[in-house]
Amino acid sequence: MSIESCAESVAEPLSEHAADALPPLDTAPTALVALARDAGYRSTPAPLAETLLVARPLLAAAGLAVPDGQLTVAAGPLDVRFTHVDTDSRVGPSGAAGTDDALRVSGTLHRVPWARAVEAAVVLTEGPGGGPVLFLLEATEWRQVAGTNLAGEPRDDLVLLDVAVPAERVRRVPAALVREATWRSGLARAALIAGAARRCVELTVDHTSSRVQFGRPLSHFQAVKQEEAKLVEEAALVAAAVAAAASALSEPDSAEFTAWLAAAQAAASVAEITRIAHQLHGAIGFTELSPLRLATTRMWSWRDEDSGERAWQQRIGRHVLDGGSGGLWQQVTGG
Repeated sequence: MSIESCAESVAEPLSEHAADALPPLDTAPTALVALARDAGYRSTPAPLAETLLVARPLLAAAGLAVPDGQLTVAAGPLDVRFTHVDTDSRVGPSGAAGTDDALRVSGTLHRVPWARAVEAAVVLTEGPGGGPVLFLLEATEWRQVAGTNLAGEPRDDLVLLDVAVPAERVRRVPAALVREATWRSGLARAALIAGAARRCVELTVDHTSSRVQFGRPLSHFQAVKQEEAKLVEEAALVAAAVAAAASALSEPDSAEFTAWLAAAQAAASVAEITRIAHQLHGAIGFTELSPLRLATTRMWSWRDEDSGERAWQQRIGRHVLDGGSGGLWQQVTGG
């Protein structure tokens, strides 16, 4: 049995005990990011980052109840219509959905992280008549088509066949919440990459310290020392960017921009981190049972999910240009 098969086999039991394992909803954002980073370090076969940093905050922001257990997040075009005729019905001063906001949903959501291991999924899509809607799907309401990423983590397609979503699980949301879903997903991936990068550093330093060639450890060779220094540097860049984004989560004015920076830095550093780690390990790092392969294949997968490096860099560039030249220095220095 491969490592990926083992990971899938333990994901479901982990999700069954998730309600006891997950931190309370009022946990500090920095602590949640630290937990996601630890999940990346340990190659945890469960959607901890998606649950803690994306799904639960989105549900809370939309005014929906947050269910127990692990969650996943999906976004994409669907065929969505209101169950009732009166689509303008609104109830409550905060814009909560009324009975006429019950939905009928059909379509396919592609490559949803860990769908087979969760009880529910938070879905964002365009609602009837325009404008985004957020709703909660229960696992019994979709048909699953199994898929995986490069590392063997579940990335399943969810097929929805005229699913009835009751109004109490539906909210019409502002476009700002769709943006929040995007940058939160980027931060979640960055936190995972930061943890896996730390794992790559530890594994590589341990390997070069214990592996002896030509009568001395690999770590005693100058060329190896230089490469290890680059590896530590890149991992530190990712860790610093993620730490800054975590600290900014409680500051609405800077949370989005710092999350983009963390996502972009993490994606940019993956190539160098994985190159050096594998080069210093040699062929053994690519074997089926190598712990390094567990980390690096995940980093390659996470880098390309939720927009990817180019999209994050474009968002950063547009943000800086929109702010004008007067604010550029403050953006660069954090002043």
